[in-house]
Amino acid sequence: MAMGGPGGNWQMMRGFMRDPSVSRQKLKPGTVRRVAAFAKPYKRELRWFLLFVLIDAVLGVIPPRLTGALIDQGLVPKDKRVVLTLAGVVALIAVVDAGIGLVMRWYSARIGEGLIYDLRSAVFSHVQRQPIAFFTRTQTGALISRINSDVIGAQQAFTGTLSGVISNLLTVVLTLVSMLLLSWQITLLALVVAPFFVIPAKLMAPRLQSMTRESYSLNAEMSTTMTERFGVAGALLVKLFGRLPDEEREFRQRARRVADIGIKQAMYVRILFTALTLVAALATAVVYGVGGLLVVSGTVTVGTIVAMTAYLARLYGPLTQLSNVQVDVMTALVSFERVFEVLDLAPSIDDAPDAVSLEVTGPVPVELVDVHFRYPTAAEVSLASLESVAVLDSRPEQQVLQGVSFRAEAGEMVALVGPSGAGKTTITSLLTRMYDVQQGSVRVNGYDVREVTLGSLRSAVGVVTQDAHMFHDSVRANLMYARPEASDAQLWDALDQAQIGDLVRSLPDQLDTVVGERGYRLSGGEKQRLAIARLLLKAPAVVVLDEATAHLDSESEAAVQRALATALVGRTSIVIAHRLSTVRDADQILVIDDGRVVQRGTHQELLESGGLYSELYLTQFATQEPVEGGHAYAEPVD
Repeated sequence: MAMGGPGGNWQMMRGFMRDPSVSRQKLKPGTVRRVAAFAKPYKRELRWFLLFVLIDAVLGVIPPRLTGALIDQGLVPKDKRVVLTLAGVVALIAVVDAGIGLVMRWYSARIGEGLIYDLRSAVFSHVQRQPIAFFTRTQTGALISRINSDVIGAQQAFTGTLSGVISNLLTVVLTLVSMLLLSWQITLLALVVAPFFVIPAKLMAPRLQSMTRESYSLNAEMSTTMTERFGVAGALLVKLFGRLPDEEREFRQRARRVADIGIKQAMYVRILFTALTLVAALATAVVYGVGGLLVVSGTVTVGTIVAMTAYLARLYGPLTQLSNVQVDVMTALVSFERVFEVLDLAPSIDDAPDAVSLEVTGPVPVELVDVHFRYPTAAEVSLASLESVAVLDSRPEQQVLQGVSFRAEAGEMVALVGPSGAGKTTITSLLTRMYDVQQGSVRVNGYDVREVTLGSLRSAVGVVTQDAHMFHDSVRANLMYARPEASDAQLWDALDQAQIGDLVRSLPDQLDTVVGERGYRLSGGEKQRLAIARLLLKAPAVVVLDEATAHLDSESEAAVQRALATALVGRTSIVIAHRLSTVRDADQILVIDDGRVVQRGTHQELLESGGLYSELYLTQFATQEPVEGGHAYAEPVD
């Protein structure tokens, strides 16, 4: 049943505090149609829900009429039977209405939670399919907000706004009909007073909206600050630079501003409530005064006046809410549109309609043919609203690779060396199709990577990066990410081959030990060896090593090198070389500079020919020292 008096209607206040710009926004064509499409699976539940809303509205107008009859036909003539009968009917209606309220809530929750599930699942699945360039540009907090706040906002707007608008319309219509049937004179008087009831809300709403918008903005900034500072990397940076007092001061300033706005909001809401209550009280007084005169003159009965007063409470509240219905409806649609904005961003890298599965049973050749590449612009892969910018930069990016060609035969190791920023990591990213080339082709086992399914390509190619990512989960879960069906025996075998089995056995929980966020509970070398164990479980045909041993101490580097030696056996490998031992072992070394292959050959051939490789060797490899296993240690090339 609708809320009783206007003075207690918080739902009305919540509508006034929506963003005022919402009502002025222009929706994209088809938004309403798409909302209807998402709600289609719940069409049956929606019909029942609206039916019960109608029944609830009808039941709501009966008690005032019965109260008037109870006074006129029971209390005044002192008819006990009528009093008891009508009181029992009112009680019965209250019980039935309470039951209907529970049924309405069940249908509302079923529709609402179903929409949350569908929208959230759709957004999560769609975002996961976006290329890596999308994630390098998008603010994580903004993206999570789409999955959480906007999805929930869309759901609440759909169920709350829809039911509210329909319920209020039905309540107003049925209440006016009931009032007209009782006394057309008092009804007209109530309608004359109604605009004065809406005026305070209209005057106060813009100020509440402005403060609410600022409050949302400040809360979003605090949320972003907390997300960044509460992560291990952010917390470490704050501590290392001794910025804790500054961080506390800045956070307190934002929090203080939010608190100040909250106080003002509370006062404005109270003023608005007081104004609405006062107008309602004055309107009721006028009705009592005029109605009392009509009673004295014998035009209406006392019961009619009591019933009309009860109807006033049911009339003014819904009327006030309906005066703000445009903002409510637009807010609902904008919430959906923000979700659709993400769903409409087509992945720039996806399976071709005729893509085939890449079948591999052993090492396969890898080839780059006249590859030209630039990184995609923001406008090609991202959304301005997810980057906290007004307009995405659409200027063409600088060419990163220019005519790169090479071939790694099945089982060969190709090492990439060169100065920082030369394009080495970009080459390895193209092999797994994290990006697509603008010209030329990247081929695995003779297939252009754009012609095969992403799933089969990434199953065939395994990657170990400089900072291998670990989920905040157990050793077991991080390993089984590569092969969910792996047995414990297979896990231990992979750990032993990666030179980390003994360490895991020494841990109190062994395979069930939690590695911490991003694997921070492990040392750099331990995390790299765990990543290699994960790679061994995957058993790819092609291995890409991108700075896999960079920034490790000599002992950790030696252990990782032994693990890599196992991982590379019987596989084609593309290695960004950082250690002289890796360079010496390569079947072919490519020297990359400014996006081009400027030299190629074996270690000895390149030393003898001079050029950039010889310079790199003299400046970075000449001061090597022997380490465990007979390998050499040197500063990284890249």
